[in-house]
Amino acid sequence: MKLIIGGLALAAMAGVLWARSRYVVVTVQGTSMVPTLSDGDRVLVRRLRIDRVSAGDVVVLEPPLTSAELGPRDPDGPRWNIKRAVALPGDPVPPGIGAGAARVPAGALVVLGDNADSVDSRQRGFFDADRLLGVALRRLGGSPL
Repeated sequence: MKLIIGGLALAAMAGVLWARSRYVVVTVQGTSMVPTLSDGDRVLVRRLRIDRVSAGDVVVLEPPLTSAELGPRDPDGPRWNIKRAVALPGDPVPPGIGAGAARVPAGALVVLGDNADSVDSRQRGFFDADRLLGVALRRLGGSPL
């Protein structure tokens, strides 16, 4: 009996580790995704690479680095941005994105907040796909996105 309980506990622990490697919960801070998401909403994010993202997905990623951010990383961890992917590698660059390219380059994406006052690709240009955490699947305690 102890062997069965130990095996079940080990299987449960393996399941938790597997889920943590694929999913993460992120809390929204700010208003860049209003009305879709509000400040304080918690969302379930599936970790994905850029080749699994579709235009229209709500994505979570680190913002492009500015010259002031080139120093050591924040000890509290990365500051995530939550935005909507509007153009992926190879797609035409949407109007209003002053990136100086006709198409989104490999390894980059264009993201916009649902709120017109969002700081996004309109101000910061392309976001680096290497800084992508994943795609927001649903608001916890609420509906799918």
